[in-house]
Amino acid sequence: MLERMVRRTSFTDVFLWLIGASLIGMVLWGSFVTLTVGKYSTDTWIDLLVFGVAQGSVYALIALGYTLVYGILRMINFAHGEVFTSGPFTAYFVAEAMMRSGFLQRHTIPGLLIILVVAMTVSMIVAVLLERVAYRPLRGAPRLVPLITAIGASFFLQYAMRGLYGSGYKVYPELEMFQGKWEIAGVGILRTQVVVIIASIIMLAGLYVFVQLTKTGKAMRAVAEDKETAALMGIDVDRVIAITFGVGGALAGAAGVLYALLFRQVHFFMGFVPGIKAFTAAVLGGIGNIPGAMLGGLFLGLFESVGPNLFLDGLGVPAPYQLKDAIAFTMLVLILIIRPTGILGERLAVKKA
Repeated sequence: MLERMVRRTSFTDVFLWLIGASLIGMVLWGSFVTLTVGKYSTDTWIDLLVFGVAQGSVYALIALGYTLVYGILRMINFAHGEVFTSGPFTAYFVAEAMMRSGFLQRHTIPGLLIILVVAMTVSMIVAVLLERVAYRPLRGAPRLVPLITAIGASFFLQYAMRGLYGSGYKVYPELEMFQGKWEIAGVGILRTQVVVIIASIIMLAGLYVFVQLTKTGKAMRAVAEDKETAALMGIDVDRVIAITFGVGGALAGAAGVLYALLFRQVHFFMGFVPGIKAFTAAVLGGIGNIPGAMLGGLFLGLFESVGPNLFLDGLGVPAPYQLKDAIAFTMLVLILIIRPTGILGERLAVKKA
């Protein structure tokens, strides 16, 4: 058995494992130094953890759009970041109008729900139109063709929003109800972060129930398994694919509003970096796996929030938080070296087998 493993192990495998071992060693050493020095207080670590969960929840909602589309069409919708942008950017003008009229301050929860519905509706419409106009005519084409089309659609949507809404940053209204902190188990947590985490959990749970228990969800799983057989069984494949894009788009629009609550700024290019990170989260969890996308988003958000202070500071890197994006993608490389199928990818493959 040992001889067989040696024969199957190439120089590339050894090289990649050495890179992975080096990265793990640096992480462990930097973390040890940081924790030994005691530079950061317990409150700081709690703040970083809570922010990481809130940020990771947003990544998870966006990542679900990637993983749903890949699960059915086996393609990466690289225009999904712009779908994420379109909802909150459009809803900003609704929020601004309600703020000027005083409605948003007097009725914060109903106003926030209106903003959420507008953002989800706009993103859903954009996603469905994207599927109908850009992807459906190319469904039988080689995989590279829809990929290139997705990149082109991404640029088109970016500059369409720039032309419609302008190139400047728009600042979401600050809501008095969500200012300050709530004491939870003796720990002060920003109210916006609590709202983002709770809203994300509700939507993630709702999607899981929808896919697992509803008739449409079962049809989605059937189409993901085998489109031709599903069509023979009477399932309208085009309709199911359109619904899949719509659900992914609605979740992206909701994620955009939650992102705006955390960072308060929207602009025409805002979806690029969160979109790439959400794709990273989907790959980390196992692309095509819904629980994997949720787990990958939370994992990435936590690692990105805590990582710079935990191990880069211990390695003596100046201003470590500026490298949080590099940490996210380094984490992707590390996971893919150790587990190429993602965190839950192999479990899904075994289950299907």
